[in-house]
Amino acid sequence: MPRYPQIDCLRGLAILGILLLNIVSFGLPAAAYLNPAWQGTPSSATTLLWAVLDLFAELKFLSLLGLLFGAGIIFQLPRGLSWIRHRLAWLVLFGLLHGLLLWEGDILLAWGATGLAVYRIIAASDDNENLLRTGVLFYLAGVGLLVGYALISGHTPGSDWLPQPAEIATERAIKLAGGWLAIQNRLAQFDGRLIALVTQYGWELAGLMLIGAALTRKGWMLGQRTPAHYRGCYRILLPLGIIITGIGTYLQYATGWAFRWSGFWLQIPRELGSPLLALGYIALLHAHWQRLSTWKITASLIRVGRMALSNYLLQTLVCTFIFSVMGYFMQLTRLQLLAVVPLVWLVNLVFSSFWLRSFRQGPLESAWRWLTRWTTRS
Repeated sequence: MPRYPQIDCLRGLAILGILLLNIVSFGLPAAAYLNPAWQGTPSSATTLLWAVLDLFAELKFLSLLGLLFGAGIIFQLPRGLSWIRHRLAWLVLFGLLHGLLLWEGDILLAWGATGLAVYRIIAASDDNENLLRTGVLFYLAGVGLLVGYALISGHTPGSDWLPQPAEIATERAIKLAGGWLAIQNRLAQFDGRLIALVTQYGWELAGLMLIGAALTRKGWMLGQRTPAHYRGCYRILLPLGIIITGIGTYLQYATGWAFRWSGFWLQIPRELGSPLLALGYIALLHAHWQRLSTWKITASLIRVGRMALSNYLLQTLVCTFIFSVMGYFMQLTRLQLLAVVPLVWLVNLVFSSFWLRSFRQGPLESAWRWLTRWTTRS
């Protein structure tokens, strides 16, 4: 299977980028992820940080990973459908173990399960335009289902938006205790996450995978257009995505993150704008790849991207050690948490550099490939 340095670079960027948001889940109660006012009116610095990340990072890097996952399915098609099915099944198992044993914010199970739902659609499609339209429709269906959630939800926030002091204390105790208590807590949340995947988010994720697959077949994801073409793309996609997302960002702030509006309704602009920004980021990289490809940081991002699975799980191990084992959960502000992110990035960058000096793949990538080969032959 050929490697595309631009794809690896984008994957590395996405893996590092999602930590900008995930660090909040590691270091603060779950409600803080979407609601910066979970403890009352946030400071000006916290509000500004939230707004910047909401505009440029929240859901953008996850959307980028979804598009790249679709591209990955295209790359695996020559190995056959059985290979892809087994490969995705193993990813579901990795996600299940990761989500239950280490961190409830796992995305691997969702990616693997959604991949299993769409890989045959991708393989059977010989019309890229139709595949692209189908992806857009799937994504919009997911947004429509979010509208449905907004219509049926009440106006009273639950503990996942505005937790009470006792609930915060319980969450902190579980985080710091770890072990079987934490596993039981993750098990209790599992069905809710699965329902959300099936009834809303999975549709958006499936749409992103189909779009990514279609654009890969058309060569757009691979940088097979002129720099002028990509400049024209990002000059449209980035401002449009920022405007759409910015409407929701501003209105959440203006309404004081009131659950009645921010819980669902004002998430919709972000859902609509994020794929545009993710595509804009891709176009931005391709437009300037000739220059970017000579930078040392680009080579580092490529190495991280080649070991995306290993680096994603490494982030969990490092952050779990910092916030649960060392006891820094709820000890840092949102701004202070952001200062931890470059330290974890450094671990990713150094680990990738040293590992790839001796091996062709990351440790988990190698295990994943071996397991897939083993079960495919059985």
